[in-house]
Amino acid sequence: MHLMKKNVYNGTVTFLPLEKNSEGKYEIKKCNIYQIQLVYRKDEEWSVSVVAPFPEDWFSDGIAYPKLAWLGNELLSKVAKWSVEQKPSEFKSTLSLISVAKYSKVYQDLKGKYKEMVKVWPEVTDPEKFVYEDVAIATYLLILWEEERKEKGLTKKQSFVDLGCGNGLLVHILNNEGHSGRGIDVRRRKIWDMYGPETHLEESAIVPGDTHLFPDTDWLIGNHSDELTPWIPVIAARSSYSCRYFVLPCCFFDFYGKYSRRQSKKTQYREYLDFVAQVGFVCGFNVEEDCLRIPSTKRVSFIGKSRTYPPTEHALIDKQITLYINNRQTCAVVVCDRKVACNHKDHSDDVCKEAGSELPKNETETAGSIWMPGFQPREKVEQIRNCASLPRDFVDDVVLSVANLLLNAAPQKSCYDMNDGNTNTWNQGESLSLKEVAEHLNKEALKRLKSEYGGLQTLLKNNHQVFEVLNGRVHIRDWRKEKPSRKTKPEVKRRLSAEAFKTRLCWFFSHHPDGCSLPSESCPYAHGTEELRQSQKIKKKKHIQ
Repeated sequence: MHLMKKNVYNGTVTFLPLEKNSEGKYEIKKCNIYQIQLVYRKDEEWSVSVVAPFPEDWFSDGIAYPKLAWLGNELLSKVAKWSVEQKPSEFKSTLSLISVAKYSKVYQDLKGKYKEMVKVWPEVTDPEKFVYEDVAIATYLLILWEEERKEKGLTKKQSFVDLGCGNGLLVHILNNEGHSGRGIDVRRRKIWDMYGPETHLEESAIVPGDTHLFPDTDWLIGNHSDELTPWIPVIAARSSYSCRYFVLPCCFFDFYGKYSRRQSKKTQYREYLDFVAQVGFVCGFNVEEDCLRIPSTKRVSFIGKSRTYPPTEHALIDKQITLYINNRQTCAVVVCDRKVACNHKDHSDDVCKEAGSELPKNETETAGSIWMPGFQPREKVEQIRNCASLPRDFVDDVVLSVANLLLNAAPQKSCYDMNDGNTNTWNQGESLSLKEVAEHLNKEALKRLKSEYGGLQTLLKNNHQVFEVLNGRVHIRDWRKEKPSRKTKPEVKRRLSAEAFKTRLCWFFSHHPDGCSLPSESCPYAHGTEELRQSQKIKKKKHIQ
């Protein structure tokens, strides 16, 4: 919660964050005060600035309090852009379906309740992002459900099932806040053991079909549910007439696999959102769209709380769903244009018109126990796709082949030696696009890279001693031009350099026709086995999530 102080004369708006103390009274969080100022320069020129008076004490949690760099790098540019652009946003405003004031209060309460999870997070994923994101989603659902109980005059809290629950934290919070429910995911996570018996989590694959219906459940949740995302409204529609759903799309999946773009006038994200919304319309839901306040670029959610048809028309809607899914699989359906705050029933009618007034008999039967034969849930054990498991000799062969290709692609260049100001003839080679590089590799090697281990680009980036991949082009790395990263603190840089210095052989010393561009004393890699030293760094065990 923030208190805003506007000074029209000075053109400033000061944001004063408020937090409850131990006595339940609000206090200003001084370390996170910031100010936006608009200043007139001349003619039609204006300038906008963001100032944080106490940057050294700034606190960040990724949700209510963003990182300080975000104010200058993100907020400032967005404020400047919003000040001059006139086009309407393609997304709805944030938290448009619930009370923002209530959201801020409940979020602060939940954040204080579950912030300790950040300290004990056992997964390799970023704890701040995932903990505070799930706290924010839980906050949204708790308020949405509270308002629903008031509208319907209910006292019992809603039940739920979270399909593809991942780390299970959202389930844990909702269970703790009094909602009966469970989470299902194909892979068990380490953190599940920390929640205790009150949090109900199941390790199981969800295959859309008659065996995975939830007739006694009030709400289905799809929070970044990947391949299950378009199926959430379908499962809700077929579970019961009273079942509702909340879905937060992330990765782009259709019913049968990866989503393929069909329009070029929209962003891929907007096009996919329109598809997920249309699924809800076809399933007979009044679909509402809202934008969440979470630390993610994928923040748009869809909510199906009510139906567009009476219970007596359930069989007709079910046939409509079956035909729609079949048409998606054969790419025959025409995607509806998006309408903001429109009559959602119109969308369902459009789909019926596309299908024809009478549905073909062989297409109207709801598929047996499995609605789409061939549907592939995620693997129980996630495959490592960063090329780390490739045989060393295979990697070495690809690296040598690509390096020779770049070195021989153009006449030898003279390179400027920054140490003494003279030119020399150390061959930097030519830069080629990834596509050009791929065309020169044998098909078997490319197939092995692409189908199993994440592709050529990943392998080249992993071998950063030799290559630099920028804007889709591959270059031989010239270590004389390397500059230390600004992101790492000086003392950390010195420690990392000392730990890694001369612990690996220099590829250029062994394989480049001109040898290494650096003298031995300057090169971080060993010029020959006699310079090799044992690494002081203890390798951590890798955990598959």
